[in-house]
Amino acid sequence: MAQKNPDPREAGPKPPFPKQSQPHPGHEGRMAPEPDYGEQSYKGLGRLEGRVALITGGDSGIGRAVCLAFAREGADVAVSFLSEGDDAQQVKRVVEDAGRKALLLPGDLTVEAQCRKLVEDTVKRFGRIDILVNNAAYQGEAVERFEDFDPERLERTFRTNILAMFHLVRHALPHMKEGSTIINTSSIQAYDPSPAILDYAVTKSAIVNFTKGLARELIERGIRVNAVAPGPVWTPLIPQSFDAEKTSKFGKDSPMGRPAQPAELAPSYVFLASDESRYVNAEVLGVTGGRLLA
Repeated sequence: MAQKNPDPREAGPKPPFPKQSQPHPGHEGRMAPEPDYGEQSYKGLGRLEGRVALITGGDSGIGRAVCLAFAREGADVAVSFLSEGDDAQQVKRVVEDAGRKALLLPGDLTVEAQCRKLVEDTVKRFGRIDILVNNAAYQGEAVERFEDFDPERLERTFRTNILAMFHLVRHALPHMKEGSTIINTSSIQAYDPSPAILDYAVTKSAIVNFTKGLARELIERGIRVNAVAPGPVWTPLIPQSFDAEKTSKFGKDSPMGRPAQPAELAPSYVFLASDESRYVNAEVLGVTGGRLLA
């Protein structure tokens, strides 16, 4: 008998979720339910065999799922994270369980020198960079009024979410050859911004423009640049940004009736990193559950 395909609306936890909150930076282990990053489900097929990936924001959420998937596809992984050592150790474990090497790289990407050091440490350990995933992001608490966006927050958001991408690419390019790929994480917020997190939304829009412009130059060097634009995803960004009431209902207004789990995002990054997407360049791949990128 043929196996029945699961209903995508029922393939992950649905709200209401337990009321919860977290300080920044958030931790996956404190979330209820804990996000599914694919440890029990993702099966690799050797699509990235022998490659080296540097992934920012790799300790939790989408980044953790991408680290796991890349490792199971055959890549060694350098994992950049802010300070969440316990979460990063979990990532190291699953990468090594897949038979690949993991390098943990803590540090603040708002500092240009740290971006340079990430690249230098990755190259020192692995010799090159084949895949750069610019995924790290800062999302502050939702505000009630536009006037509540203070200068310190705005600078932190832009330095983390977009300026770090410029620095990382600039330092990584000398160590990337033909066939390498860069994948940036944008968001549905780039197309449908929420006023309460407008600073975050604006940076995600900038990432779309950054991706398209960078791709036009780097394809002349044989390097492809693409982006993934997730819709609502159940990650530590949610309870650290929204109040307990909104967190409990997160994803309810999605066409799917639920948020995505990080494991549901990882295959898109694998596709864009692999040879299967070799004619895909300057694209933004929406994984939004049905919300339109328009």
